[in-house]
Amino acid sequence: MQSIREQIIQTIVARLTPVASGQGATIRRQPTVPTDRAQLPALLVFPESEAVRRINDRTEPAVDRLMTATHASLLADVTLGGLALGMEETDTEWQQDDADLDVAALPSRYRITYRTLALDLTQKG
Repeated sequence: MQSIREQIIQTIVARLTPVASGQGATIRRQPTVPTDRAQLPALLVFPESEAVRRINDRTEPAVDRLMTATHASLLADVTLGGLALGMEETDTEWQQDDADLDVAALPSRYRITYRTLALDLTQKG
């Protein structure tokens, strides 16, 4: 059986797959190699716990449309079908290299709160 954490990640990827497809994007979970330009736009799903300051600079319209659709899909059910207690957006960091204005990255982080049993991570607590 899978941990609640893994179930949450799989639920997010499943929920965002049609969003990415509808926006002409690919979706990749924790890619270990850089995303090729041919795979852009792309939604990259990374579970993490680091806090990064917010920087708003420039954005590519395709990134903005993709992020808007992604945000709406994630927050449509903040419990992820009952797996989580809640979800909230924590920060977004615009990244664009002055030497390459055709490509922008928009890492957005969401905090998902959930409970498991101390001795069994596959059970909700």
